[in-house]
Amino acid sequence: MTDARLVAEEFLFDLARVSAPSAPEHWDDILLVVTELAANAVQYAPGPFQLRLRRTFDGVHVVMHDTSTTEPAPRPFHPNRGAGGIGWHLIHTLCDQVSVVGNADGKDIHVFLPW
Repeated sequence: MTDARLVAEEFLFDLARVSAPSAPEHWDDILLVVTELAANAVQYAPGPFQLRLRRTFDGVHVVMHDTSTTEPAPRPFHPNRGAGGIGWHLIHTLCDQVSVVGNADGKDIHVFLPW
């Protein structure tokens, strides 16, 4: 998870040199979404994951590939139990668009965030 966040942070540093974010919170939102996607891949997929980021016309497109063919689903969130359940909700709240594309070796989760 830390490596994914570091890769995303390096991407954002490079991006900010040529195009500053339209709002300061966009930087943190992207890092948070990448961290959540990576955490889910580590927790629920049996193998390695791959992160791809690219600039779009008005934001950032993040793709997380993992080796699980199971589509993510929201889980109940119980803050008193500390058992998670907020990540998928958070991703949907922060992203402009979220889609899951399954394939023979797992799935790609595509998210688009503003920049």
